[in-house]
Amino acid sequence: MSILTASSPTPTREQVEALVRSIIGKHLGGNGAVAAGNGKASDAAAYRPNLVVNISARHCHLTQEDTEILFGKGYQLTEMRRLYQATDFASNETVAVVGPRQRMIPGVRILGPCRKFSQVELSFTDGISLGIDLPVRLSGDIEGTPGCLLIGPKGTLELKQGVIRAERHVHMGTRDAEYYGVKHLDRMNMRVDSPCPSVLEGLLVRTNPDWKLEVHIDTDEANGCDLPHASRVTLIKA
Repeated sequence: MSILTASSPTPTREQVEALVRSIIGKHLGGNGAVAAGNGKASDAAAYRPNLVVNISARHCHLTQEDTEILFGKGYQLTEMRRLYQATDFASNETVAVVGPRQRMIPGVRILGPCRKFSQVELSFTDGISLGIDLPVRLSGDIEGTPGCLLIGPKGTLELKQGVIRAERHVHMGTRDAEYYGVKHLDRMNMRVDSPCPSVLEGLLVRTNPDWKLEVHIDTDEANGCDLPHASRVTLIKA
């Protein structure tokens, strides 16, 4: 490598760049190639996930058949707004949920589109109010769960099963799962920095190539860690 001295002619720009690359290469143990926003850096190193935590308020999912029982023959759910996962939407339609104590929670939002199973997702506090001992289950795992009575504008429906407290979970796309080093059905913890700092353990990882990174916790969990006033949330591999 040539040495520039006071008596040397003024170096050209090319010489200076070559010298800088050589010095950096020696420090990095590489060939001096430096990524400078030119798109050549590895995707894994450049990718930074956009973590969103949403509070999953009480809601229900219905089959098309059950929708028609509650709202009338041929009825189709109407979209109020898209959810963060663009495949789902909050509908304009709501139902009343009645428990064994004959207590009722009105205005429970239906999420669309219709599914292959009907399911009601409530918080622990909701379960106490209705007199339902809610099991913590993954969405769709409703075998052996309690039921309830649903009341719509055109009819009533007695669900034999399907009332749950949804297990806390995180939706992930492929790149997010690679970033965190996890796979479908793994577990993660989430630290919440807030006036009531907390660590929520055992979030279930659910992956789909079309999903955006999103954590779902229920209203009780969100209130317990004061999520609305959190300054930062961090996902940690369990």
